[in-house]
Amino acid sequence: MGKVAVGAAVVCSAAVCAAAALVVRHRMRCSGRWARAMAILREFEENCGTPIGKLGQVADAMTVEMHAGLASEGGSKLKMLISYVDNLPSGEENGLFYALDLGGTNFRVIRVLLGGRDGGVVKQEFEEVSIPPHLMTGSSDALFDYIATALANFVATEGEGLHPSPGKQRELGFTFSFPVRQTSISSGNLIKWTKGFSIDDTVGEDVVGELTKAMERVGLDMRVSALVNDTIGTLAGGRYYNPDVIAAVILGTGTNAAYVERAQAIPKWHGLLPKSGEMVINMEWGNFRSSHLPLTEYDQDLDVESLNPGEQIFEKIISGMYLGEIVRRVLLKMAEEAAFFGDTVPPKLKIPFILRTPHMSAMHHDESSDLRVVGSKLKDILEISHTSLKMRKAIVELCEIVATRGARLSAAGIVGIIKKLGRDAVKDGEKQKSVIAMDGGLYEHYSKFSTCMESTLKELLGEEVSDNIVIKLSNDGSGIGAALLAASHSQYLEVAES
Repeated sequence: MGKVAVGAAVVCSAAVCAAAALVVRHRMRCSGRWARAMAILREFEENCGTPIGKLGQVADAMTVEMHAGLASEGGSKLKMLISYVDNLPSGEENGLFYALDLGGTNFRVIRVLLGGRDGGVVKQEFEEVSIPPHLMTGSSDALFDYIATALANFVATEGEGLHPSPGKQRELGFTFSFPVRQTSISSGNLIKWTKGFSIDDTVGEDVVGELTKAMERVGLDMRVSALVNDTIGTLAGGRYYNPDVIAAVILGTGTNAAYVERAQAIPKWHGLLPKSGEMVINMEWGNFRSSHLPLTEYDQDLDVESLNPGEQIFEKIISGMYLGEIVRRVLLKMAEEAAFFGDTVPPKLKIPFILRTPHMSAMHHDESSDLRVVGSKLKDILEISHTSLKMRKAIVELCEIVATRGARLSAAGIVGIIKKLGRDAVKDGEKQKSVIAMDGGLYEHYSKFSTCMESTLKELLGEEVSDNIVIKLSNDGSGIGAALLAASHSQYLEVAES
């Protein structure tokens, strides 16, 4: 009996030792995996680095590319498009004006009553209309007839006091957020459709001409006074309320910037110099690239697999379309090479663009002690159920790295514009305010991004200069801004002046 007991004890202790060895091996394997995951994260952080010296180089490169793009067509990756907007709103505008904002699967029709210097925007009404999918790939006439009919229906709802003066034609500002080769303030030829539209017979045509013919077909007497994109609309909206606005930046799904340039500083402009002496330039800054940009293997892979490889490099590292996707790509590498989420890679994590920037923002802003928002986003979006607090903290850190790089590079881009305009120094103690009108969901809703961007501006410009630089949220520039530009480029202005 004693021998049996001893034997059993030996077997038990062997089993305990084996179990302990398994636990130790499991812990070692886990700690090895964790170390590898952290090594991937640290390497990514290092490659995303934006020390102040590098940001200064990016700002200087932006200024250099701006000069090159203004000197000649194709002289730079920055297109520096002449907008033909030489007369920004002043606040004096009076009367009833319309806007049409077409930039995706919905469009908006807007009516604005302006009351001059003292009245401002007296009344504003709008309606949003969905475009049926078949019209996005049909004929040019079918699409523009649909838009013109919706516009005519909206005009028919003009209420008391919302009619144009007798004998005056209604005027419209047209925000058209697709690539256009502008030929005047109120004409521009479509270069190509994007965002799911594919209507071959519009390409190469003047989009204002297409809309005007459609309005004639439905019996609507209205003149398109201004063709603009959303960034220039934001600039116009900002300037209407504040004469110190010098530039506009969109930080949303995509990104762009526009600013007011001296007409004499545009060598590629061969027309008559405008009376105002100024011209708004649409930079198309999403296409900026420089050897100083901190690009990683994840950015390069994203670019190669994108619909436009080699293009929009700046946009791909700072805009809302891509930030969440960069986070997903780093997590995927951590899952594949360090079993970050366990022995199997979560299938949903392999789906491009499944993790959107609003999801990333929600995780980044999670302040609960157990980071429960991070846990619920991982569960709901990626179907990853079991995550430790340590893992969640690593994911928040990853969001911080991606957002910080984007925000600091955005600030460097803005400094590039300020330098080009010679507003990066205080001259003889003068307090010249420079206001940047901002729009876009990334800037408006991702507060850690916008806070970081603004503190980086101060860091780059120094306290004295940055006291004179103001970032101002300018909501709905693409809507009201277009109506204001229709007013500042009205056919009746010259008559009134003469």
